[in-house]
Amino acid sequence: MSGFSTILRRELTLSLRSQGDVMTVIAFFAIAAALFAFGVGPELNVQSRIASGVVWTTALLAALLSLERLFALDYEDGTLDQLMLSGTEPIAMVLAKTLAHWLTTGLALLIAAPVVALALQLPTQAYGALMMSLALGTPTLSLLGAVGAALILGAKRGGVLLSLLLLPLYIPILIFGAAAVEGATLGLSTSAPYAVLGGLLVAALTLCPWAAASALRHALE
Repeated sequence: MSGFSTILRRELTLSLRSQGDVMTVIAFFAIAAALFAFGVGPELNVQSRIASGVVWTTALLAALLSLERLFALDYEDGTLDQLMLSGTEPIAMVLAKTLAHWLTTGLALLIAAPVVALALQLPTQAYGALMMSLALGTPTLSLLGAVGAALILGAKRGGVLLSLLLLPLYIPILIFGAAAVEGATLGLSTSAPYAVLGGLLVAALTLCPWAAASALRHALE
């Protein structure tokens, strides 16, 4: 646990020193959503109808922006080797870095989501479902992203490879996250999408740290 907390504090400190990364994620989220709104035109009914899908799609793409750097900088300057040699469990390191990524990216998207949804005319009754679905879905995005970021270490054009690896895996989260918001908009039950998102999160917590740690060991051999 001491290694976990040390790495978590380090990652959060580095993120606070380079706040531009967080602002880039939020700016991309807002600009991409605005482009969708401009593309469909000024019809409020149309914007309201697609708001759930637009918010989730743009949040998903924004979460991808910082994933390539999750392990890459430490890999390039040798810090990753030192962390491995320090006796810190690789799984604890993966969990700490993933939690730091979610706190600086996923949480930022959660905070920005209501503003983006308001701009897209999302009905007020769907805001709770939007926040709940993002709270369940964004940690899974970070956990899957940790596996992808570990797999592409040392590869050329890692960002492109990372997108190709992760986007197919992100589709179920996108579908059920948007379905929860759409269901709340229509006054339907949202328990089924929540259950699926929760199940995906539990599965990701169980499997992804182990898979990412194995990929890191292989990259450093």
